[in-house]
Amino acid sequence: MDQGFSAQQILNDGLLAGINELSNRFRSSQVFITELLQSSIAMNHGLNLIREKLANEDVQIRAKVLIATVEGDLHDIGKNLVKLMLEGVGCEVIDLGSDVKDEQIIQAVRDYEPDIVALSSLLTTTMLHQESVIKKLKAAGLRNQVKIIIGGAPVTRLFCNAIGADGYGDDAADAVDLVKHLLEAKAGLSSSNQKLVK
Repeated sequence: MDQGFSAQQILNDGLLAGINELSNRFRSSQVFITELLQSSIAMNHGLNLIREKLANEDVQIRAKVLIATVEGDLHDIGKNLVKLMLEGVGCEVIDLGSDVKDEQIIQAVRDYEPDIVALSSLLTTTMLHQESVIKKLKAAGLRNQVKIIIGGAPVTRLFCNAIGADGYGDDAADAVDLVKHLLEAKAGLSSSNQKLVK
C-alpha cells in the first residue's frame, strides 16, 4: 500500500494468486492441510489490512455464501477452512456454525438470501441432513433461489446426484473452485468442473 498498489491489485495479484498456488500444491500433495490452513489464516490477516481500502474502491463481492455443518455434526475444521478461503476470493460468508438444525438453515436462507448454500458433514449418520435441508428448501419454495453444494469425507458424486445438490467438493480447495464455477455458470460462462452435477 505504501508503494501505491491498489487494494484490488494486492488482492488479485498477491493474496489470491498465493492461495491459488497453494491450492494447486495441496491437490498434488506438495503441501498438506496444516499448511493450507495456516496460509488461509495469513491471507485473511492480509485481507483485513486492505478491507477498508477495498470498500473505498467499491470492489464488488463475488457472491454471498451461507455455510454450516449440519445437525448432529460438531466437526468444523473443514468448514472453517472453506470459509477462510471463500472470504479470500471475495465472497461474503455467513457462517452458521456446527450442529445447525435444518430449520435454522431454512430461516437463514430467507433472512440472508444467499447465492450459495454450503453444507458440511463428516459423518455418514449426519449427511442425511444435507438431503433433508434440500427437501425442506423445496417445500418452502426456496430451492430455486440458491445453489447448494455439499462436502465432507463420506460425500460422493452418487450421493450428491441422489439428493439433488448442485455439486460437491472433496476438500476445501475443491469447494472454492466449485463456488467459482457456479458463479461462472450463473453469469453464462462455460464450466468444466466435473464436480458439478450435470
